[in-house]
Amino acid sequence: MSINSRLFFIVLVFFTVTIYSCKSSFEKVRTSNEPEKILVEANKFYDEEKYMNAQILYEIILPFYKGKKEADDLFYKFAYTYYHLKDYMVASHYFKSYASSFSNSPKREECLYMTAYSEYLMSPNKKLEQSQTLKAIEDFQVFVNTFPNSDKVEKCNQLIDEMRLKMEEKEYSQGELYYNLGKYVSAIVAFENMLKEYPETKKEEEVRLMILKSSYNYAKNSIFEKRLERYEDTIAKYNSYIKRYPESKEKTKAEKIYQNSLNEINKIKNGYKI
Repeated sequence: MSINSRLFFIVLVFFTVTIYSCKSSFEKVRTSNEPEKILVEANKFYDEEKYMNAQILYEIILPFYKGKKEADDLFYKFAYTYYHLKDYMVASHYFKSYASSFSNSPKREECLYMTAYSEYLMSPNKKLEQSQTLKAIEDFQVFVNTFPNSDKVEKCNQLIDEMRLKMEEKEYSQGELYYNLGKYVSAIVAFENMLKEYPETKKEEEVRLMILKSSYNYAKNSIFEKRLERYEDTIAKYNSYIKRYPESKEKTKAEKIYQNSLNEINKIKNGYKI
């Protein structure tokens, strides 16, 4: 055996023994049936950021320490092991459980915040279904209502605004999709619902123009018997739009829709089938 081979073999044996001894040490603690010893080791693992090992040990002794003074810190760290391991769904559950179980703890405020923040971290991108985002917003609102003087309120409001903007963009994209698919009634409903749900939106003018365009295309593609009524509805929507935005950058587009609608109404009234 060459010198290099011998060195490799020695290093391999060393690491194998080290790994085995560490595992053996953990297993001895885990199966010791000594809660005090397990708690000490669990806290060591936690401080060393070995969150999986700490979590396993905390879970074993949680029932033993229920109602005891150590339970507060134990449960707090147990919840954080899930957070640090990026299991945000379970982390949120345990943070909320902590806030409920330890109502007099000075850490309750932090854990109620972390309940919502863990939900926030699970909020998907705007293309996906947003029920998770809505849940995060609701949990942040619960925090703000419970601790209105907290220094975390400003951050909560920032994150709520961020998520509401994402949901708003999701609603706009949905309306736009309907429009591009030629489903003009669905587009109108989606855009009008967006304005009701997000009255503060910065896209209001753009949304109302999309409603006007959808209305015009709906009339244009309707059966003859329904066109007059629907073009007249488009004229009404134009009047509402131009009254709100008399200096709109899109005024030319809106006026073209208005003029086309008037022309089609005149044709219908003069007996032309279009």
